[in-house]
Amino acid sequence: MAQLSVTLGRLTLRNPIVVASGTFGYAREMAAFIDFARLGAIIPKTVTRLPRAGNRPPRTVETPSGMLNAIGLDNDGIDHFIAQHLPYLRRLPTAIIANIAGKTVDEFVELAERLGAEPGLAGLELNLSCPNVSGGIDFATDPRTTSEVVRRVRAVCPLPLIAKLTPNVTDVTVIAQAAADAGADAVSLVNTFIGMAVDWRRRRPILGHVTGGLSGPAIKPLALRLVWQVARQVAVPVIGIGGITTIDDVMEFLVAGARAVQLGTVNFFDPTAAQRISGELPAALATLGATSVEQIVGTLRLNGD
Repeated sequence: MAQLSVTLGRLTLRNPIVVASGTFGYAREMAAFIDFARLGAIIPKTVTRLPRAGNRPPRTVETPSGMLNAIGLDNDGIDHFIAQHLPYLRRLPTAIIANIAGKTVDEFVELAERLGAEPGLAGLELNLSCPNVSGGIDFATDPRTTSEVVRRVRAVCPLPLIAKLTPNVTDVTVIAQAAADAGADAVSLVNTFIGMAVDWRRRRPILGHVTGGLSGPAIKPLALRLVWQVARQVAVPVIGIGGITTIDDVMEFLVAGARAVQLGTVNFFDPTAAQRISGELPAALATLGATSVEQIVGTLRLNGD
């Protein structure tokens, strides 16, 4: 039997297949489609301090091989999450990693402190990089700000921390290094690329927010390159995100240096994908003569080697 478990700092998952925040609801919505026990972890929708109505519609638009979204972190706030969603989530047979976003560093700290005191969570992902939010700042575009958020959250929250980073910077390795130095157990990358869609007949943007985050297969080559760069240069586990829809995609990210992956946009058009891919992982490892996921992580050989 292949050993599928992976270690991300202080966080251990039964396998490297994770469903990404914002694409899987609060898990209850997906119960009819998937066996949660087949997943390495579930990351439910981002939680903020106060309820958010999100951005004006339209909020999504399909693009060639991808999707633009500008949801704007629509959610009912931390009180509702703890009272209504967490009791269900903590009963599920897989790791639950909460995802939080704040308008300020203090809000991140407050949210992390509250969730760190709740039972049933395996970790906490800091959404430092949502590009579609009115108010606040994109914390992952500056290493000093990234460091401050992670450091202050680390001081009040005992949970393993994952910093979710943006690709919309000149050098994401600098940001990843700042997160690692401040105490992040892992980094997840990448979040969406900023893009837009235009209705030229009306001469107007299609999204109500004008711009949105591009996800889906269209961004996979870009995400793969960034994961490879960070995994080579920063001594912190990397969780790969971006256009993953098949077992081949998963294996590419693992070989490039990711220790786990998040499946996002694929959940919208194939809600069984994560379960299917986790079942295909042992055979894919065997193809490489490997008996564990850890044996193949970061084993990419460059041309000429």
